[in-house]
Amino acid sequence: MFIKNFEELATTPQRKIVLELIETALSSIQSENLINQEVKVENDQLTIMDKIFDLSSFDRVFLIGFGKGSAKNSRLIEEKLGDRLTEGYVIDASPEEFRKIQFTQGTHPLPSQTNIDFVNNLLGKLQNLTEKDLVLVVITGGGSALFESSNVSFDKLVEINSALLKSGANITAMNTIRKHLSKVKGGGLAKHLYPAKIVTVIASDVPGNDLSVISSGPTVKDETTIEDAISSLSNLTRSDLVKKEDLTETPKEEKYFENVSNILVLSNVTALNAMKRKAEELGYKASIFSEKFEADAKLAGSDLVKQTTPNSILLIGGETTVKVRGHGKGGRNQALVLGAILNIDDKTTICSFDSDGWDNSHFAGAIGDLQTLNKAKELNLNPQEFLDNDNSLEFFEKTGDGIETGRLPSNISDLIIVLKY
Repeated sequence: MFIKNFEELATTPQRKIVLELIETALSSIQSENLINQEVKVENDQLTIMDKIFDLSSFDRVFLIGFGKGSAKNSRLIEEKLGDRLTEGYVIDASPEEFRKIQFTQGTHPLPSQTNIDFVNNLLGKLQNLTEKDLVLVVITGGGSALFESSNVSFDKLVEINSALLKSGANITAMNTIRKHLSKVKGGGLAKHLYPAKIVTVIASDVPGNDLSVISSGPTVKDETTIEDAISSLSNLTRSDLVKKEDLTETPKEEKYFENVSNILVLSNVTALNAMKRKAEELGYKASIFSEKFEADAKLAGSDLVKQTTPNSILLIGGETTVKVRGHGKGGRNQALVLGAILNIDDKTTICSFDSDGWDNSHFAGAIGDLQTLNKAKELNLNPQEFLDNDNSLEFFEKTGDGIETGRLPSNISDLIIVLKY
């Protein structure tokens, strides 16, 4: 069971159903299921989804992994490759034990000097590759922070990323800026590895699964320009942090991408379909509202409740945003639920959670209903005040409605469930 406080949260039949759907979603996206199903090595043939690669045609095989959950995916691929793997380099926020791959425990959501040193070391090791080299790149969400070599100083990079995270900008806008500050994003890694054969195994955390946005698209040709980055900067409160001379154009030459295969092996659609099947098994009419939902977290929950019809379950995947104005703690999933319960009725239960188990705090997200609101009244808590101060974490700590899973080796965006009976 993924939810450590399942029993404490499952105080109504409706809550229990919602929590069971979370368990179903998380089970469907774990590395063991994903890699064992989609990646196979038999004799000298590597098969990823429906793509086949002849390992005997390469002199050396390298593996690079980065993102939240990339270490587990990389370890499982390392096991399948066995002695065919020459060497590898992986960075993740959560550790894994490897046989041959060199592992670094990095930081997320902000980059650190450790992250930058990892990338610079990797770039130094993987130089002068040839067409007879194969590089497997294992990417999961969170790679933008974990995999970085920047044009600006470390202190300035952290300041920029901190401002981005608080800006309320969506992931596409943030990563447009990040690409043009980086040596490896926006196809920069593909340019460095050229002319080697690159096979990128991608688990998406981006609504809509735009491969150029996931981890800022290190092996994908970038269509955005410096002008696009400057336009995205206008949304920042501290737009003065980045000057035009800090930005560099991403690689545009086709030759760097002609020998690259980018393969999407996982997205939130997997989890949404698994939850839909489970909900229908439990006797509910279930529908997927969107797999690329984007909205203001504080307003989104109430809007989704209105979209849900009686005796049904609405399922949503995506990533909301919070423009931080207060001084509290919490994450966008907790903010969404907190905003939703302000006017919730006795027929509705809502939950929002981050699939990697970490909603900018030790809670993966939260579950809310009229019981939550009544508990807040008993404790003399004003939900609106907590919402205005961006302090959803303390609110749900006090009401006991935070979802605890611990960090998970999976990251396919946020998932939202609205049940109305």
